[in-house]
Amino acid sequence: MATFTSSLPDNLLDKLSALAKELQLPKNRIIENALEIYLEQVEKASYINSYKQAATDKDILMVAEEGMQEYFTAVNNSEAN
Repeated sequence: MATFTSSLPDNLLDKLSALAKELQLPKNRIIENALEIYLEQVEKASYINSYKQAATDKDILMVAEEGMQEYFTAVNNSEAN
């Protein structure tokens, strides 16, 4: 595991210390958990943004529609057999 050193504003460090004491967890574990949650949210926001952009891209919509047509054709063919 790598070591990371950072500075925090006093008020944030005070809140972190109080929470660590309350939860009886080391401060680094709380920071690690918070960072994991934050990075997941950033990734989800990125996906949402890419889907919003794709929704307005005519080429992507055309490819998606062609893919859906192939899917429906395959489903219909499998049901006929």
